Amino acid sequence: MVKEGQFLWRAPRSVVERANISKYTAWLKTDRGLDFASYETLWDWSVEDPNGFWKTVWDYFEVQADGDIAEVRTDDPMPETRWFTGTRLNYAEHVLRNEGNGDPNRTVLKHCSEIRDLSEMSWGELGSQVRRVATKLRDMDIGPGDRVVAYMPNIAETVVAMLATTAVGAVWSSAAPEFGAQTVIDRFSQIEPKLVFAVNGYRYAGKDFDRSTQIEGIVGALPSVEAVIMLDYLPQTEISAGFTCPVMPWADMLSGPDVPANEFTYTRVLSDHPLWILFSSGTTGLPKPIVHGHHGIVVEHYKSAAFHFDLKEGDCLFFYSTTGWMMWNTLMWGPLMNGQAVLYDGHPAYPDACFLFSLADKTGATVFGTNPAFTQMVRQKGIVPENSFGFDRLQSVMLVGSPATPEAFDWVYKNVKDNVWVTSQSGGTEFCSGILAGAPILPVQAGVIQAPALGVDVHAYDADGQIIKDEIGELVLRAPMPSMPLFFWGDQGNARYQSSYFDDYPGIWKHGDRVKFNSDGSCFVYGRSDATLNRFGVRIGSAEIYRTMESFTEITDSLVVCIEEPAGGFYMPLFVEMAPGHNLDEALIKQIRTRLRQERSPRHVPDEIVAVPAVPNTLTGKKMEIPVRKLLMGATVEQVVSKGSMKDPDVIEWFADFARNRTLTTVE
Repeated sequence: MVKEGQFLWRAPRSVVERANISKYTAWLKTDRGLDFASYETLWDWSVEDPNGFWKTVWDYFEVQADGDIAEVRTDDPMPETRWFTGTRLNYAEHVLRNEGNGDPNRTVLKHCSEIRDLSEMSWGELGSQVRRVATKLRDMDIGPGDRVVAYMPNIAETVVAMLATTAVGAVWSSAAPEFGAQTVIDRFSQIEPKLVFAVNGYRYAGKDFDRSTQIEGIVGALPSVEAVIMLDYLPQTEISAGFTCPVMPWADMLSGPDVPANEFTYTRVLSDHPLWILFSSGTTGLPKPIVHGHHGIVVEHYKSAAFHFDLKEGDCLFFYSTTGWMMWNTLMWGPLMNGQAVLYDGHPAYPDACFLFSLADKTGATVFGTNPAFTQMVRQKGIVPENSFGFDRLQSVMLVGSPATPEAFDWVYKNVKDNVWVTSQSGGTEFCSGILAGAPILPVQAGVIQAPALGVDVHAYDADGQIIKDEIGELVLRAPMPSMPLFFWGDQGNARYQSSYFDDYPGIWKHGDRVKFNSDGSCFVYGRSDATLNRFGVRIGSAEIYRTMESFTEITDSLVVCIEEPAGGFYMPLFVEMAPGHNLDEALIKQIRTRLRQERSPRHVPDEIVAVPAVPNTLTGKKMEIPVRKLLMGATVEQVVSKGSMKDPDVIEWFADFARNRTLTTVE
């Protein structure tokens, strides 16, 4: 078994010299007289002089804005801090400004779905469609501050709608069409949208899903909606006639004369103006409506796309994502850097588990992002992608969405491509970006995140609020970053915002992850801090158990929790989802216990190992440890989870029954 922290790869000199971060540091030396010999010294400066650092990001990427900068960063404490005050800019303008930087017929979007074959959209086509739709939005009296939402999949029309909405200063928000009606209503009712973009259905794993009834119910529950723009996406599906507001076909938004780029004006806005609203997973209570601003997202996305993803002109970014996850928004990092983005709507393993690798190869992806859980599934099936695909253009593989084990890193090098930059990075919906990142100039170590992101003053705190190294602690941010939420929509006095992140350490952002920073600056995330296993008074991370469990081919997925019993003592069950054709027998239980004791410690051995029909996950693929833990402590399903936030809503009832039966057995 590969060891955590084991050296795996270092970029050759030619890659380091071409890296965006190398060119930026050279520019800092020649243009600003700043000389940094290492990533560590560059990061130190970026957090010690944040105003200086972020001003260089603004200058280096030639941010287009009206007005003069009054303050790079105001002195207001988190979360009231504002950035680049006195200026006005527009996010969509920066994504689309590369339309004029080359042949307008060159490709910017490559897109396909289970319904549509692989196609391409040029810069000229994208720009033209965005301007047409934006002009129609203005004709419909959609303007700055109005909320525009989408019940749309990851297709080109959704990108056009998002860029058109933000181009006119309206506020964008989206939900994937696989979300149930109540899940969408829980989100959109909080922000009172004026306009809805929607599709009539979608196809997933070869099955058609008519969503006409759902969209009718959603719009009916949103009295603020004045119009619906409907895309006839799923073949042979009628569009409901039961709407109480006007319904316009998508084609009408593209009708009429072309709007030349030199005749279109983007609505440039102040630094406190909302760009879009992303929602937290909403496993308990209403999802948090997280508001980002144009200024913060523009500078943060330039920094992350260039320095932490190393995207360059002509590169191609492919992340498997739905429109309900923040990674969909970051797909625009490709066009932002004058490159390309790949959009895919469908099941990630349909018609077979090689599909995403096939699409990455076919589209010439240079940066391929996936969830470690997906690579685990492929690994368990014994698939070796390099035997089927050349990956000629592939330069990096990003493992995001959950902590990546050392085995996941090692598997990529041995089975996908041996000369790529493999990196695990961690951030959050709250930032729509990363806070723990990487750079191709740093060595790759198994299971380790390479470094804190530039400009992010991130550390591990102990229980007393002191910075610790080489120990597991709470992940905190000691200073604001530009893409922190401006506010939560409708949150009077920032009460919910404050209680979510600042109650434990006043003035310090507590992110909710457990992390260990090594002496060289690299780090490892051990999972959510509120899901930590308290085993006989000793805190251990669930990620350590999952790492061992991922090596069992008989097991598809697992989930572990620990509760303190009312009468004293602890109860730590391990729930396992069996792979097809396998059963949880005494021999396998014994093997699991032995492996956990030998590879981890006696404290990592569960009290009970239980086979389950499925492990509960959110719509974005995160294990639902906290709701299961609360069920075992006596809470009801209604108290711990919104079923609409789950991939398989029915599975949580199995855990509720398990908790009730265990309580009865304990009482008896």
